[in-house]
Amino acid sequence: MGRSGRAGSAGDRHWRGSVRLAAGCALIFCAMSVLVDWDAGSLTPLRTLLWISLSAAVCAVLLPPRVTAGPGWLAVRAPWRRRVIHTNALTAVRQYNGVSSHLVLRDTHGHTLELDPRVLTANPLLWHELDTGVRRSLERGTLRHGADVMQRLGNHIDDETAEAVLRASGLS
Repeated sequence: MGRSGRAGSAGDRHWRGSVRLAAGCALIFCAMSVLVDWDAGSLTPLRTLLWISLSAAVCAVLLPPRVTAGPGWLAVRAPWRRRVIHTNALTAVRQYNGVSSHLVLRDTHGHTLELDPRVLTANPLLWHELDTGVRRSLERGTLRHGADVMQRLGNHIDDETAEAVLRASGLS
């Protein structure tokens, strides 16, 4: 079995670090709020429970979704739900830009999935699985909207990868 779950699947290699960051922020928030309340002399067991609950909420908000992919599928798992689409049966791909850029993928089974494109940029194996599925969707004729979005995203990922290689080699 692969590190990301299923055999032959690829996962977000930065996910564990992001989870540690979310948990660390929540723990620091809890510790600071309890210490300030204790220093003010108003700390009670009920207020301690309140601060712990608020810290758990902070952790839940900061917790990133876990993205995994395999041959013909892509999954995004958040703490409260899991979404899976068939990448080899995509019908539409849309990219929404703004404060938080995200991709919306829809397959022939009616499933939709939202994904941050930075996850694909940072994880070449995830991008490869999605790109392979998109190519199969194009071959089958199911992908009717969004081929240009995937082409632009692919060009952006290729540019980022080339820049990283040049930086690592000291040529940039």
